[in-house]
Amino acid sequence: MKKYFTTILLSFSLLSVLKAQTTISGSFDFEGINRTYRLYVPASYNAAQPAPLLFNLHGYGSNNLEQELYGDFRPISDTAGFIIVHPNGTVDQSGNRFWNTFGNASVNDVGFLSALIDTISAGYSIDPDRIYSTGMSNGGFMSYELACFLSHRITAIASVTGSMIWLKLQTCNPQHPTPVMQIHGTADLTVPYNGNFAFAHIDTLVKYWVTFNACNPMPQVVQIPDINPNDGCIAEQHIYSDGDHNSSVELFKVLGGGHSWPGAPININITNMDFSASEEIWRFLSQFNMAGLVSGITKNPGSKASFRVYPNPSEGTIKLDFENEHPLKVSVHNQLGQLITDHSNIGNFVELHLPQKGFYTITATYSHGKVITQKCVVN
Repeated sequence: MKKYFTTILLSFSLLSVLKAQTTISGSFDFEGINRTYRLYVPASYNAAQPAPLLFNLHGYGSNNLEQELYGDFRPISDTAGFIIVHPNGTVDQSGNRFWNTFGNASVNDVGFLSALIDTISAGYSIDPDRIYSTGMSNGGFMSYELACFLSHRITAIASVTGSMIWLKLQTCNPQHPTPVMQIHGTADLTVPYNGNFAFAHIDTLVKYWVTFNACNPMPQVVQIPDINPNDGCIAEQHIYSDGDHNSSVELFKVLGGGHSWPGAPININITNMDFSASEEIWRFLSQFNMAGLVSGITKNPGSKASFRVYPNPSEGTIKLDFENEHPLKVSVHNQLGQLITDHSNIGNFVELHLPQKGFYTITATYSHGKVITQKCVVN
């Protein structure tokens, strides 16, 4: 084992120097089982600057390569500079890979993923305060497992079409306020939105985390522009903000959506194409470290500052109308997190020209520390 671990370290070090490849297949033995994973390291990785780490976990019956392609974060990683790990679950008696989140197996997946953090950290400079998990279906269940039972190492999580079983919801024991994003279709037949005898109702699940984080129980509801009317569903975003340590909870409720990853390259089970789950997940997770907001900005829940964005969608020109208070600064980022433009000395009204089609995030920062974000689409 020691010889094998040394070989892994040497391989990691050599690859870090040569930068000959960005995807590395690795394995190690954990509790008598050989565990495998794929590691994606962007070309921008710099060992002098600790990088965030994102777990991207596959669903039941899938595997790490399929999840890497289906719920793809690699283009975002290339811009934002985080490392992605795609681990494999073990194989059950039916020959399907799975994560042990239902309590019917003896596999210690929480321990394996914790050991995987150690393995990656031995070869790469990882920011221990910015380790996140997301996943599809069973991978979403496993992300909640990590939030509950590995919370001293996991900063925030996002689940797509996953949930928690009722027993785990009752025994969950996070050690800190944990930002959570849930993306779920109301027509999901595999993990029903309304739950069943085993799986928690999604509204109940969201309420648990809103309550645990002490977020505002009344969400801000944003209608996602229906830019693809042929996908068979629409979406709305529920934002529960101002929790302890500036934590928040977000729900993307896909009305009529199935058991699928919004914005995926393959359209299955009624896939919403009005937004990208991968882009929204990174936008959400990347805000947080273990102390709260990465930026260190303290939100003021009592502020009434807001602004209006119109037309939305637009053909390239959008207008911002600041109704109650003028911000210090307005910045616009594209769907990959790149800064497009920023403005200061804002008055009542701003007009912006965004010639490229796509999603944009508009952020207004106010003098009292309040930060408000809104989205727009350019067709």
